[in-house]
This record gives sequence, structure tokens and C-alpha cells, in this order.
Amino acid sequence: MTPDRLRRILEHVACGELDAAAAFEQVKQLPFEDLGFAKVDHHRALRSGLPEVVLGTGKTAAQIIAIAGRLRDSEQDVLITRLTPEVAAAVTAALPELTWVADARLAFARRAAAPTRSGRGTILVVAAGPADVPVAEEAALTAELMGQSVERIYDVGVAGIHRLFAHHERLRAASVLIVVAGMEGALPSVVGGLVDKPLIAVPTSIGYGASFGGLAALLAMLNSCAAGVTVVNIDNGFGAGVAAALINRS
Repeated sequence: MTPDRLRRILEHVACGELDAAAAFEQVKQLPFEDLGFAKVDHHRALRSGLPEVVLGTGKTAAQIIAIAGRLRDSEQDVLITRLTPEVAAAVTAALPELTWVADARLAFARRAAAPTRSGRGTILVVAAGPADVPVAEEAALTAELMGQSVERIYDVGVAGIHRLFAHHERLRAASVLIVVAGMEGALPSVVGGLVDKPLIAVPTSIGYGASFGGLAALLAMLNSCAAGVTVVNIDNGFGAGVAAALINRS
């Protein structure tokens, strides 16, 4: 149930085109629907502007198909994150309206036209290296699905800092920045020292043994000497995309 759909139902009741019983049938799944193995939150879009999102990790293809199918049937957008290629193949075969984006490891479908861009400016997603792109793309696509304008700058890590400085004007023009990096996690501190806008740092699990699966990058970002850097969890591109969209909303 989206705000627009609920508004249309109430307008139809108000003008006599829909009686109370019929309107009740259309909204009775609020706030959630119990599928036994999952409780699908049909009310989330009304509360937060973001529909129920399905985390693919730990779920079978059949479970994902069931949840996504119910979201589709209730005319909501569908977003499924952290899909493996094998599970994605089964899910998209059952729900062909889904678009699978391999780089971001997610699938999505819109039940209506793309929303009007609603942000105060542009969200800029910056990634240190090609290995960080899956997390960066998860963040970028999440923000785009929330109606935000998003740009990308990839492969500008501190090992070749001149690559970053070539984009100085774009960095300063962004309204919100998401900076994604693994290894030692230095990139958000560098970018944070160049801009005066909100910056969300995303540590990734990319790196050699002493990176401890992203823990080194996480701790480096939490201890950033650049003021105003906010940090999400390791590999949490989705969380960064949502946070950036909420900050950027007008």
C-alpha cells in the first residue's frame, strides 16, 4: 500500500465511487500480512516512503518469490537485495517483471511510473576501487528507487589520489555523498576534508587478511579526523542509500 494508492481509495469513497466494504477489502492487509514464515509489511511505504524490502540472504528462492509476489499483488514497488546469481535466476523466472542488476546483487520492479525526482540536489556515490562497486551500486540504486538523483564516481581510491582530485568540482557540487571503500578505509576521510556536505561512509569487506573482513575499514571510518562523517555497517550499501535519500529529500 503506497500513499498514492491509499489517497485514491479515500477519494473514491468520498465521491461515492467506492463503498466502505469495498474500500475495506482493498486496505485490510494493513499493516502486515502473515505468510507463516514471514510477515509482509504492507504499511511501510505509508510510514517511511520506502516499501518493504526483501533481504535475499538466508531465504530460499521460494520464500523470496512468495514475499515479492505479495508485494507485487498489492501494487507496491519490489526491491530484493543480496541475491546470488542462482537465486536471482529462479526469482526472475517466476517474476519476470523484476529487473536483475548483477553488479548491485539486487532485483527490483516498479508498480507505477518512476517517481518525480524529489531531492534538494544530487547524491554522489564514490567508490575506491572496482571491487567496491557491488556495494556502491546497491547504495546508488536504492537511492534512485527512492526518487533521488544519483551520480557515480568509481575507481578513485587513495592509491592514486590524483584520480579523485580530478573530480573536485563534482564532489563539492553534491548535496549528499556516499563514499565506499575497503582495505584501510581512508577514502571517506580524504573526501570529508574536501566537502561541506553530509557524507556517509561505507566500509566494505574487500582487503587482505589484516583487514579482518572490513573491520579495519570500519574502525578507520569511525575514527575519521574529518568532521561530519557518518558510518554505516560493513557492506551496507542499502542502508547508506536509504540514509542519503532521507537526508536529500526536500
